[in-house]
Amino acid sequence: MTPDDYCQDKAARSGSSFYYSFLFLPPAKRRAITAFYAFCREVDDAVDDAVELSIAHTKLDWWRAEVARFAAGSPEHPVTRAMLPFAADGAITPERLGLVIDGMQMDLEQTRYLDYAGLKHYCHLVAGVVGLVSAGIFGQTRPETSDYAEKFGLAFQLTNIIRDVGDDARRGRIYLPIEDLQRFNVKAAQILKGESSPEFIALMKFQADRARAIYAEALAVLPAADRRAQRAGLIMGAIYRTLLDEIEADGFPVLTHRVSLTPLRKLWIAWRTWVFGWKA
Repeated sequence: MTPDDYCQDKAARSGSSFYYSFLFLPPAKRRAITAFYAFCREVDDAVDDAVELSIAHTKLDWWRAEVARFAAGSPEHPVTRAMLPFAADGAITPERLGLVIDGMQMDLEQTRYLDYAGLKHYCHLVAGVVGLVSAGIFGQTRPETSDYAEKFGLAFQLTNIIRDVGDDARRGRIYLPIEDLQRFNVKAAQILKGESSPEFIALMKFQADRARAIYAEALAVLPAADRRAQRAGLIMGAIYRTLLDEIEADGFPVLTHRVSLTPLRKLWIAWRTWVFGWKA
């Protein structure tokens, strides 16, 4: 199995909505974004799959060393070897890879966020940086596109947080800011026990409205000159925004099960957005 084959298999098996946006890209860009996505999955799995904190820390330390080897031009892992041919393009940099690892490190050290500002910092590391790298790979000519990419990354991560409230709670994590829980009179213990309530539904509606506003802000700042090149990112946005609408239409059952779109529906949204575009 070649490094590219390894990354393709990693991306396909993940079942992520991101995978569907890659399908319409030219081969070189598809290889680059698939390799970068596979890197993100590897470091995320290093945290989520580890049975002990010490093991997760050791794995992340290995990945930091691997990023240093990537910077020196001699990586060992298939995903970093697959990314190496694209290092000169300026989107995939050792600094950005290090920031993604920093975000995963936060998952080992922090299970609560006091306020939205603190959550936004975490989202920048695990999603905003991903947005910046992706925008660079897709084709960016204007600096304003970085603002769009950062905002889209934040909106994606907020959608993930809404979708995964129950799964995260079962891992002892609550990403919803404490200030928001207090505002809607929702106890952390209630979330950890998987107990819904009218107050919880109101809290989730607030989170969904916040995410929708950021999707709209992102689209508003995307320069017309880069809109066509960023269609793959817009596919991601259309799929995630549809998922958000589906979660709300179902009444936010996120404490007990994970709402998802079917592969066929994701593919339809991807094709439609690639051909006709998407607006928030």
